[in-house]
Amino acid sequence: MSFCCGASMIGTKGTLKHYRTRIHNVPILFCPVCHRVEVHYLVENEYEILAEYAHGDGASEVDFQDYVDESDKALHENCVNNEEEDPMVVVQNQIDMSLDLLTFAKELGDEEWEQQLKKRLIVLSQRRHKLKLKRAPGGAV
Repeated sequence: MSFCCGASMIGTKGTLKHYRTRIHNVPILFCPVCHRVEVHYLVENEYEILAEYAHGDGASEVDFQDYVDESDKALHENCVNNEEEDPMVVVQNQIDMSLDLLTFAKELGDEEWEQQLKKRLIVLSQRRHKLKLKRAPGGAV
C-alpha cells in the first residue's frame, strides 16, 4: 500500500508532463489530502524510459498505453481505493484510516503526528461535506 502524509494514495491514470512532452494514461498514485502525485512504482522505469525517448524525439504528446503493457493486476492490488469507486466511499475510508492512526498516535504519545492527523481529518471532513452538498437535491458546490 502506498501512503502519503499518512493517507493511503488512490490509484488512477493521469497525464504527466516531462519537459515539453505530455504523457497520457500513466498509472499514478494520488494523495487525496495534499494532492501529491507519483508514478506507480511498478511502471516507474518504463515511464522514465518512455519520457526520455519521447522528449529526445521532440514528441509533444505520447500515450503510455501505446508503448507499455500494463495488464499486470498488481498495479491495483496495493491501492486501498481507486478512481472508479464512489468518491464518498473513498473519503470515508480515508477518514476511518486517519482516525485509526490518530488513536495509535495518541497511544504512542506522538503529539506531532497527532497534529498532522488532525489537520488531515479537517481536510477530509471538508471534502466529505462538499460531496454531501453536491448530492443533496439542488445542491451544487
